[in-house]
Amino acid sequence: MSNSQNPILTVSALNGAVREIIEGNFPLLRVEGELSNFSSPGSGHWYFSLKDARAQVRCAMFRQRNTYTRIQPHNGMQVQVLAQPSLYEGRGEFQLIVEQLLDAGEGDLQARFAALKDKLAAEGLFAPELKRRLPRWPQRVAVVTSANGAALHDIRVTLARRWPMLAVMVYPVLVQGDQAAAQICTALGRIASRQREDVVILARGGGSAEDLWCFNEENVARAIRACTVPVVTGIGHEIDFTIADFAGDLRAATPTAAAAAISPDRAEWLPQVQAQRRQLEQSMQRTLRDATQRLDYLRLRLRHPGERVRDAERRLRLVRGALRQAMQRQQTVWGERLQVLQARRLRQDPRQRLQGLNEMLKTRRTALIQAIDKKLASAEAQQQRQVAALHLLDPLAVLQRGFAVLRDGSGEIIYGSESVAVHAQISATLARGTLVCEIVDKSD
Repeated sequence: MSNSQNPILTVSALNGAVREIIEGNFPLLRVEGELSNFSSPGSGHWYFSLKDARAQVRCAMFRQRNTYTRIQPHNGMQVQVLAQPSLYEGRGEFQLIVEQLLDAGEGDLQARFAALKDKLAAEGLFAPELKRRLPRWPQRVAVVTSANGAALHDIRVTLARRWPMLAVMVYPVLVQGDQAAAQICTALGRIASRQREDVVILARGGGSAEDLWCFNEENVARAIRACTVPVVTGIGHEIDFTIADFAGDLRAATPTAAAAAISPDRAEWLPQVQAQRRQLEQSMQRTLRDATQRLDYLRLRLRHPGERVRDAERRLRLVRGALRQAMQRQQTVWGERLQVLQARRLRQDPRQRLQGLNEMLKTRRTALIQAIDKKLASAEAQQQRQVAALHLLDPLAVLQRGFAVLRDGSGEIIYGSESVAVHAQISATLARGTLVCEIVDKSD
């Protein structure tokens, strides 16, 4: 065949084409195996191998992905990965680009999670048009969570700070274990039948995938959608997603965020309410003043002049009372301002600032010592790795295993038999000493 039919490729072009073929024909795959050869260089990327009884494959997990991994990988661990098959062009090595790394048991849970999510999504259970709008001014909130968990405490504290007039009704349930899902469904059913609360918070603090699994049960998702009251979920931490989050009307990252999502902010609305109250008072005062003036005018025209004195006295009493009230209000304003100024003076007290700076200095000194210790430990470990690598690259170490370096008469290293002739003299450098040899025969 001609060269036009078989073009000559560079190694880079060949590897690039193979990489595109592999990535274009393989979707994301789930692969399970034993983790080995794990390394984590200074770049933050993870490099390791997955192996079973008959084969192994190289893997790379980049820093922006391994940041969100729950487990700390170590050699010998049985894991599952969600990965894209690829080729490392620089060395022509087949590898997996890992998107997700899970303990093998947690990987099974993830597979169950994905299957149930796809099933319920196909039914339309997560459709956006099913999401109910949260009430703007709720009066009663139902909290479905553990009675002894930190989540309930965080929700109470947040609601008391943001909107203290909101009544909190707690429906205590188990939030992990075999009985948790059934208790959650029962609580949601009671809330729907009572119709006393305006919104529901379904909450739990952080935990492992196994701890949060009751929120991935199908009956919990269907109970959320069957509840006639809007449901806000605040389960785990920011990176935790459960089936309940998709079924709910709003997903909050944490229990605290869920409490903030359903409650108005008093600090935001109180100034507006106070301003409207002042406007209403001023309007009422203007109306009352105008009516009083109109009444006085009519009295002057219709009544005996002797009553003008009594009217003046009454007006004087009204003015005196209004003046007294105005003075009291002004005194209250000045008192509040005095308290603010006193609090500001206390905050700017040099002794308190000095105490705070001393505490900050102690904290930063401790952090600096810890950082130095950590840096020294890291440098020592890196030095040991470099020494080991240099030992592997030492050519004398290769000679110690019985190998030799052949050189021709000019001292150049011989790489192939074609570079020397029969009867030529060559030298062989051994681990101990050098031999001078004559070529008797050769084969190319």
